[in-house]
Parts: sequence; C-alpha cells; structure tokens
Amino acid sequence: MTEQTPKMEGAPLIRPSTTDHALYDSVVEACRSVYDPEIPVNIYDLGLIYTIEIGPESDVEIIMTLTAPGCPVAGEMPGWVADAVEPLDGVKTVNVEITWEPPWGMDMMSDEARLELGFM
Repeated sequence: MTEQTPKMEGAPLIRPSTTDHALYDSVVEACRSVYDPEIPVNIYDLGLIYTIEIGPESDVEIIMTLTAPGCPVAGEMPGWVADAVEPLDGVKTVNVEITWEPPWGMDMMSDEARLELGFM
C-alpha cells in the first residue's frame, strides 16, 4: 500500500518562477541582499519571495510575503526589494507585490536559514 499525499482543495498555489531566464540567478542574488530587520537571514532564504517572473522584455515581477501581517516594515520592504533588483544589468522594470496567500510558515525557510536561526 502506498502512502498518498492529501489534496487540499481550494488551497492557493504559488505561481512558478521564471527560472530559465538569464536574469533569474542575478535577481535571486539581489533578493538575498535584502534582510528582514528582525531576523538575521535574507528574505530569499527565509522563503518570503514566492515568485520571480521575468518577461520577454526583462520586466521583473516579484510576489513576496512577510513573516506576519503586522510586520513593522510591511510598507517599506517591497521598495527595498525593488531597489536591490532594479540596478541589475538587463532589468527593464521591477514590480514587487505583497501577498498573504499562502501565509508564510517556518517550513518555507531554506536549510541554510534554519541552520542560521538554530532550528537544525
């Protein structure tokens, strides 16, 4: 008997990123330069960046979340991300949106972030 993963009907999905675009790795590294001021780990490894979508004209759309809706830098962090990505060679425009679906959870952190925060 095989174990099956339960289906969560109606659960929001995170849109896939454009990982095959030449700018993708540079955009990820730029996101890694932004830190949540309350947590000593970059926002990419924290799992706050849900989607990096790069269009054919090198327009970058980033969908991100925050650790909590009451985050004191909620109004500023999208600008920090845009400021980090915009200067990259080849990037035409940057748009950063905040979403609360799905809600962020500690399981979204990379192994590096868990190690850094003492969860491993």
